[in-house]
Amino acid sequence: MKRAILLLWMFGGAAAFAQNYSIDWFTIDGGGGTSTGGVFSISGTIGQPDAGRMSGGNFTVEGGFWSIIAAVQTPGAPLLKVFRTTTNTVVISWPAPSTGFSLQQNPVVNNGASWLGVTNVPVVVGSDNRVIISSPAGNKFYRLKSP
Repeated sequence: MKRAILLLWMFGGAAAFAQNYSIDWFTIDGGGGTSTGGVFSISGTIGQPDAGRMSGGNFTVEGGFWSIIAAVQTPGAPLLKVFRTTTNTVVISWPAPSTGFSLQQNPVVNNGASWLGVTNVPVVVGSDNRVIISSPAGNKFYRLKSP
């Protein structure tokens, strides 16, 4: 009996020393400061000056305000795809050819009067039209529109 308790204590106690760490997805509506625990420490503030990439060693944190870059699928239009790259650009693609459709952008998804044409000329890559733009600040929505 003593041997079983000793083994349980030895192996159960060893698991308590193995710790994982993570930064979970949360929002903070105001404030800032430093949080520490063990050998780890993270500092932060709310506001645009901290936006961007912060890294050290093997760790990187992307900071800043959230923004949305998305495709708005227009009924009857070709499938539009939008994705960010690792080089701080956005790729907008749709099947080629798509005769009669033009790419438009708007910072507000439901504002019908403010859609403007994207001036970048699409390049055909494989079977897709592609437009590459710099990652915009704030929200940006894209759609294909036929006159």
